[in-house]
Amino acid sequence: MNQKGGVGKTTCTVNLGAALAEMGKKVLLIDIDPQANLSVHLEIDIHSLEESIYTLLTGRATVRETLLVDVRPNLSVIPANIDLSGAEIELVNAVGRETVLRTALQSFLEEESFDYVLLDCPPSLGLLSINALTTAAEVFIPLQTEFFAMQGMTRLIEVVDLIRTRLSHPIEISGIIATQYDGRTNLSREVTSEIRKYFGRKVFDSIIHNNVKLAEATSHGKTILEYAGDSRGAKNFREFAREVSRQK
Repeated sequence: MNQKGGVGKTTCTVNLGAALAEMGKKVLLIDIDPQANLSVHLEIDIHSLEESIYTLLTGRATVRETLLVDVRPNLSVIPANIDLSGAEIELVNAVGRETVLRTALQSFLEEESFDYVLLDCPPSLGLLSINALTTAAEVFIPLQTEFFAMQGMTRLIEVVDLIRTRLSHPIEISGIIATQYDGRTNLSREVTSEIRKYFGRKVFDSIIHNNVKLAEATSHGKTILEYAGDSRGAKNFREFAREVSRQK
């Protein structure tokens, strides 16, 4: 999660999930962004979806009806489409509106043995993001290595604290990932140093470098491991997945 757009949330979610799946982990990806970029990234036809995260949140479908099993080996998806943009309005008056997703997923996840469930959140701190936070156990924050990287971080940290205190949900910011890193510039190095100084051990050792293959993979509906398995981007995400797996 990061309420700032363009920092690499979807790229990180898709490719971390793919790299964990490649390691033999059973992974579920949940697209909770109305832009549905995660779903498009995996070449899911979002325009023909009969069931999606929207119908799940609004009580029109079950988890099993929305689930796309093994979109890639070991990688399943609950997709989104533009219908999700209306969900926040529909949920405003719902009882327990902050925990609709958690309630919908709870029994399903108790029955299924996923090693990782990764949620791709919208660039906002609205009701959809709150539902993601009350469902998740931890938050990863992608931070661009640019001048305004830390902008808005205070608000996000406050929201996570509110989820923990007012909604009594044990969630922690457990990982900061530096993205769009360009080692040729002083700015990237300086920003990364500042991030590590501010967040300390919560910052992953792994760094996601600027890599044109990552952008190309998105446009081809492929993960970076499928599109350019020998690229720097693929190497970064395999390293990232190994680091995440060591946390568990």
